[in-house]
Amino acid sequence: MVDELRVDAWFGDLKVGEVRCMAEKAYVYGEVMQVVATDFSVWDTCVLYRARWSVECTFASLKVRGFDLERTGITRPDRLERLFGLVVLAWISCLRVGVWLQAQVPVKVKAHGRPAMSLVRYGAERLCHALRWNLPELPALIRLLSTPFHAPGAA
Repeated sequence: MVDELRVDAWFGDLKVGEVRCMAEKAYVYGEVMQVVATDFSVWDTCVLYRARWSVECTFASLKVRGFDLERTGITRPDRLERLFGLVVLAWISCLRVGVWLQAQVPVKVKAHGRPAMSLVRYGAERLCHALRWNLPELPALIRLLSTPFHAPGAA
């Protein structure tokens, strides 16, 4: 944790088009904050950060907070590639089911305003439950997973 932020010391050497984010939070005018310096507009920075956050959440759900991909003992690149492909297919399937479920019964929102679980986890729990107990909804889930995705922007 940095005691006090001196902007010129941390960001003074940035060139146009470069972005730098401090690895740790810092005190800025007495408040703890994450600091990003960029020459992008505030709106563009928010859009980029939202896209980055989406990627971070995706990797987190593939790793320790989800499919636990990191625990594999596989080191051969060809086998890792196949494993990664299968895990991504499973992740997409869980997301597809989660999005479908969200349209029917939305995930509860906690007091802090965030959902109680991700759409991937929501779909994974329902899919695993249906597969394990051979629930009547299993054929509908299989039909859903065999239906192609809509084109971007299409209903």
